[in-house]
Amino acid sequence: MKNDNKGFTLLEIMITVLIVGVLATLAIPRFMNSSIRAKQTEAQGILKQIYTLENGYFQEHTVYTNDLNLLGVELLGNNRYNYSVEVTPMTFLATADVPSPGLDNDAAPDTWTIDNTGRLTCTSDDREH
Repeated sequence: MKNDNKGFTLLEIMITVLIVGVLATLAIPRFMNSSIRAKQTEAQGILKQIYTLENGYFQEHTVYTNDLNLLGVELLGNNRYNYSVEVTPMTFLATADVPSPGLDNDAAPDTWTIDNTGRLTCTSDDREH
């Protein structure tokens, strides 16, 4: 007598679920890391803009300013980061930091800085937490 069962066995389904689970375990952290890295480009781009505008302002006024509006920095209403500038007469340090809950909805901070020499630094990386 011929067996006409055309369904999957329980073992085949369990192996398929196991393979999908392993792939998801490997893919989700990589996706989250890539997502955070993409969000960090906002801070890097705006800090580089601040650096360029601060240097132009310094050429005209021989001092730096902490007024982002005076510099002409264009910040949209939906920024992920808060931006600030600390100045002395001959130096500045611009900072971008994420308010809680962070880039991936955890409490880990993500902070970037750029100084008057153009050194862009990540002082606290959300990807590492």
